[in-house]
Amino acid sequence: MTRRAHRANPPVMPITTVGLDADDTLWHNETIFRLTQARFLDLLAPHGDRAEIEARLSEVEGRNLRLYGYGIKGFTLSMLETAMELCDGEAPPAVVREILAAGREMIAHPVETLPGVDEALAALSERHRLILITKGDLLDQERKLAASGLGDLFAAVEIVSEKDRGTYERVFARHGTGPDEALMAGNSMKSDVLPAVAAGAWGVHIPYHVTWAHELADAPEGHPRYASLSSISELPDWIATIERR
Repeated sequence: MTRRAHRANPPVMPITTVGLDADDTLWHNETIFRLTQARFLDLLAPHGDRAEIEARLSEVEGRNLRLYGYGIKGFTLSMLETAMELCDGEAPPAVVREILAAGREMIAHPVETLPGVDEALAALSERHRLILITKGDLLDQERKLAASGLGDLFAAVEIVSEKDRGTYERVFARHGTGPDEALMAGNSMKSDVLPAVAAGAWGVHIPYHVTWAHELADAPEGHPRYASLSSISELPDWIATIERR
C-alpha cells in the first residue's frame, strides 16, 4: 500500500460560533444617518454648495473617528464641527439647536429589524453559539439590542471600538473555539469580512442597500473562506451546506 493511501481526508471543521454585526445587518441604521445628513445639508445650504458641504462633513467624520469612535454622538459632534467651519466659527444658534435636536431624534428612533432576521437568528441559535460583535456607542448599542428583542439569542455581546484582526482573534477565542471554527457575518466588507478572514474565520458579506463611505472596501474574491449572500435568511442553510462538505 502506498504512502498516499494511508492519508486520511482532512477533517471537516464545524462552525461552532457565529458572529453577527448589528447595524444594517440586524436592524436599519445607515438610512437614519442618511436622512439626518440630508437634513443637515438643507440646513447649511445658505453657507455653501451641497456637494462641498457633504464632502466637508465626510472629511470631518473621518478625522474624528479616532477621537469619538463610531455612532450617533460622534456624528452629531462632526455635524457641529462642520457647521462651525462653514460659518467661520460663528454658526447661528438656530443651526446649533437644529443639529442637537437631530442627534437626539436619531438616538430616540425606533429599532426596526430587517426582514428575516428573527427567523434566521432563531434557527442559528439552535445549532451555534451566537455572538453580537458591533462598533459604536456603548449606551446606544445596548439600547438598540434591548429594543430589538433579540438579546436572549446571543451567548455574548461585544461592543468594540474597532473591528480588526486582533478583535476577532480575541472574541472568538474568548467566547468560542477559536477563529478556525467561527464565522462573522455583516454588511461591512471593511469591518465584518476582511479582518475576520484575516483572523482565520469565515467572512460572510450580507449587503445593505446603502453603505457608509468609510466602510467600503474591495471583496476578497477567490478566498476560500469568503462568501456573499443576498439576505441573512440564507445564512442558516448556507452554513449547513458548508458543514456537510
